[in-house]
Amino acid sequence: MIHYKTSEEVQLIKNSADILGKAHGEVAKYIKEGVKTSFLDKIAEEFIRDNGAVPSFKGYNGFPASLCISVNEVVVHGFPSDYELKDGDIISVDCGVFHQGFHSDSAYTYPVGEVPPSVLDLLRFTKDSLYLGIEQAVVGNRIGDIGYAIQKFVEAKGYTVVRELVGHGLGKKLHESPEVPNYGKRGSGTLLKPGMVIAIEPMVNLGTRNIVQEKDGWTIRTADRKPSAHYEHTVAILDGKTEILTTHKYIEENFKF
Repeated sequence: MIHYKTSEEVQLIKNSADILGKAHGEVAKYIKEGVKTSFLDKIAEEFIRDNGAVPSFKGYNGFPASLCISVNEVVVHGFPSDYELKDGDIISVDCGVFHQGFHSDSAYTYPVGEVPPSVLDLLRFTKDSLYLGIEQAVVGNRIGDIGYAIQKFVEAKGYTVVRELVGHGLGKKLHESPEVPNYGKRGSGTLLKPGMVIAIEPMVNLGTRNIVQEKDGWTIRTADRKPSAHYEHTVAILDGKTEILTTHKYIEENFKF
């Protein structure tokens, strides 16, 4: 069942998303060679809690951390650890915030040091695909229109779209209906109506779209161990407009590539 949000509830999600955006901005300051990914997790959790909110991910179905940190061939759901970032790595930072009864969720993938041009292109085009998907998230369209826009764009660039992992509705729960795949057919799937709040999150691979789940039950990596990129926004579908509730502004003030 889809939970449609009132304007007041959308504003509460936006408040949560503002804390989330600033937490991402704090993490962005420390994305560089030699930094342990566990340190990034500590930065995020302290900022979120200092601002009267709770990390959405920590403890969610047993997940042990505030951030999903996914390096290189890890698509999503990687654990923060003692791993130190190296020149040439890419790192996806996915975070959620629970505040005033509502969740927000966003992600961003960073290059570390000198990254091959082909991988930088993967990052840029995956990010572009997020906004192409958001353009289709309007009243009267369908979920398939979002996925089609993402899939068509990235496949034309020679990349592949992960099928088994999808975006989602969110609000009082971190994951709500509907699912939001990053592939699909135009005019198919759930009708988009005012009050829907969804997380759109392209997961795009440089090589095969096939993925593998590691023995920890969480970490998802590409089957061919080629890099994967991941970007995400929480979006409200409203009468007459679509609003991006999360922001990458604070990231991009502190990290440019």
